[in-house]
Amino acid sequence: MSGIASRFEDYRDTYRHIAMERDEQGILVLRFHTEGGPLIWSEPAHAELGRCFAQIGADRANRVIVMTGTGDQWCADIDFASFRLNTPEEWDHTFYDGRKLLMNLLDIEVPVICAVNGPARMHPEIPVMSDIVLAAETALFQDGPHFVAGIVPGDGAHVVWTNLLGLNRGRYFLLMNQELGAAEALAAGVVGEVLPADLVLDRAMEIARTFAGKTDLALRYSRVILTQRFKRLMAEGLSLGLGLEALAAVDLLGRMKQG
Repeated sequence: MSGIASRFEDYRDTYRHIAMERDEQGILVLRFHTEGGPLIWSEPAHAELGRCFAQIGADRANRVIVMTGTGDQWCADIDFASFRLNTPEEWDHTFYDGRKLLMNLLDIEVPVICAVNGPARMHPEIPVMSDIVLAAETALFQDGPHFVAGIVPGDGAHVVWTNLLGLNRGRYFLLMNQELGAAEALAAGVVGEVLPADLVLDRAMEIARTFAGKTDLALRYSRVILTQRFKRLMAEGLSLGLGLEALAAVDLLGRMKQG
């Protein structure tokens, strides 16, 4: 990762949509937000998260990662107008960011814990790709912006949800716009624990402190072996999925413009 800043001071305040804190044990907390409130998915957020994952992965002083949202939502809304998808150059930008978003997350070589503090309707695959997934009782998971809107769920959702839920349940989830509540997600093995909303981050930090007591190599290489299959599946399916999503979206946008 040459050229990527690897000191916390170099990137701590770089991102508009990600607030960061790190303690003396090397536990890095990422809190996603938009202007201090719940994260609204947008083109800038899409680009920022991938760059952020690369930088924190390059900083070997980060020993455990904790991700969470802001307020009572993980990410439930999207700013469609922020995405410029009219030309090949604009699609190339989105295609690039889409690959880096998930691959850079998987390339983080220390345990990742997620405290899902509320509904995750936009890119819900991001929180559930964590090693430890804790959900508030108010959390739910839904692939909001894709097939229901006439767009192919090819940006990694097709890899993650068919892997986590199984082939048939994963396809049902993606094609039927299913809402998977916290209790259902627990029963399906998508999350590890369900807690009251005001306790979910505390529990994530409790686990993070326990993990931080392990050696660096135990942390790093446990993450490596436990993400190996996921990385292979993502490498096989992500670029194809994004390309087909772009093709279908261009067709949809063209039909909309024709009236």
